[in-house]
Amino acid sequence: MKLTLSNPTGQNVVSAYGPGYVTIGQQRHEQNLVVMPDTLHEPWAPGGFEALTEADFAQLAELKPEIVLLGTGSRQRFPAPRLLRPLVDARIGCEVMDLAAACRTYTILMAEGRRVAAALLID
Repeated sequence: MKLTLSNPTGQNVVSAYGPGYVTIGQQRHEQNLVVMPDTLHEPWAPGGFEALTEADFAQLAELKPEIVLLGTGSRQRFPAPRLLRPLVDARIGCEVMDLAAACRTYTILMAEGRRVAAALLID
């Protein structure tokens, strides 16, 4: 799906997504990544959903977002609660959704000026 949003501020905008990819601005990404309005971190969680660790979520907590949107690929899957401990300890909210919903929600929150991190698992 292609999304459009004017981007006069130079922030990282999800402009498209589909099976096996996410496009940030004009750059296509085919590996798991974390996108924030002002930064892009890749690779993230290179082993995919099944290999998520507490350390992956500790990396997210270090970025100090208001909220993390965990996009779990083509379907919504919930990580083990123990893995989210770094976010809970840092008082950072986490919403789990499929990749498409995470991309759409990120775009809305970013446009509102929120410090949001979308951790996207691309499958």
